[in-house]
Amino acid sequence: MLRATFDLRPPGSATVLVPLRGRLVSEHGSSVVVELPEDNWGANVNLLVSSLVAGEFMEARAVTTCRLIGLELPDALLPGPAFGSVGRVSVGLIVKPALGLGPAEVADVVAAGVAGGVGFVKDDETLGDPPWCPLGERVTAVARVLEAGVVYCPNVTGPAATLLARARAAVDAGATGLLVNPFAMGLDALVTLRRAELGVPLFAHRAGSGPWARNASFGPTGAVLARLLRLCGADYVVAGGFGGTLFETDDEVRANLAAARDRCGTARPAVAALGGGLGPDDVAAQVDAAGGGGLLALLGSRAYSYPRGVEAAVRRAVESL
Repeated sequence: MLRATFDLRPPGSATVLVPLRGRLVSEHGSSVVVELPEDNWGANVNLLVSSLVAGEFMEARAVTTCRLIGLELPDALLPGPAFGSVGRVSVGLIVKPALGLGPAEVADVVAAGVAGGVGFVKDDETLGDPPWCPLGERVTAVARVLEAGVVYCPNVTGPAATLLARARAAVDAGATGLLVNPFAMGLDALVTLRRAELGVPLFAHRAGSGPWARNASFGPTGAVLARLLRLCGADYVVAGGFGGTLFETDDEVRANLAAARDRCGTARPAVAALGGGLGPDDVAAQVDAAGGGGLLALLGSRAYSYPRGVEAAVRRAVESL
C-alpha cells in the first residue's frame, strides 16, 4: 500500500483524488492522507510520477493548492541505493567551466582536485558527449589521474535508447561513478542504471525539479523528490545548501537531508550532497549545520577563483573538516 499526504485547498476538496482509486484515511483542514493500492502502478516509477507525484488532478480548477508533502512506498518496491552512505564526510569538486574544456583539460582539473585531497568529482549537468569533449575520451583521460577511492561521475544523461550502452562504456573506460539527470530522462532512467548493477555509485542530478519543488502551491516538495530519488537507486542525492545560492530555506535543506539519510524501510541511506555556491571556507560550517555524517560538500565555481587555484581550494576545504 502507498500512502500520500497532501496539503489540499480549499478544505473539502479530496474528491479530486477519486481517480487515483485510493482510500481516504484522514482529512483535517487542508491536510489529506490517502492510501493507494500498490498494484495501481507497481514499480513503474514513471507512471507513479505522472499519476500521483505530479498527477493531472493537480490541474483541477477546483483546487487552489495541491501539494504532495509526504509519500510512503512499500518496502523494496524500488531498489534503493546500491552503495549509499557509510557515514563519512567528503569534499567533492564539479568540473568547470561547464562547457568548452577538452578531455585533457578536464583531466587537468581533476588532477588538481586529487592533489588537494578530493574524494569525489563530477561533470556538470550541461556536459554530455560533445565533439570537443567526447564522453569516452574524457573518462579515459580522467581515469589516468584518479587515485584509489576517488569517485568520478561522468554525465551519461542523453537519449534513453542508448543510456545503458553509454553507462557501460563509461565504466569500461574507467568511470568510478555515474551521473544521470532523472528529471530530464524520467526517473526510470535511474532505476534502469541501478538494476543494471554496473558496480559504481550513482549521482542523481536534480536540474528540472525546481519548477516542482519551488512551487508552494502545487507538485511535490523537494523532500518528497529527494526520498524518491534515493528509493530509485541514487547513492548521492542533492540536498541544497544552508544560505547558499539555491532556493531552499534552511528548513527545506534539513527536510532534504532527512529524506536522503533517515531510516526508510530497508533502503540504505544515501549520501546527501551539499552544494550551491559553496566555497572552500564555507564547508566546515555547512557540514556542522547539516549534522552528522553521510555528507558530500560540493565545490563549484568558487573553487576556481580561489587564491592559488583548485588544488589549494580543495585542500583548504578538506583540512577544515
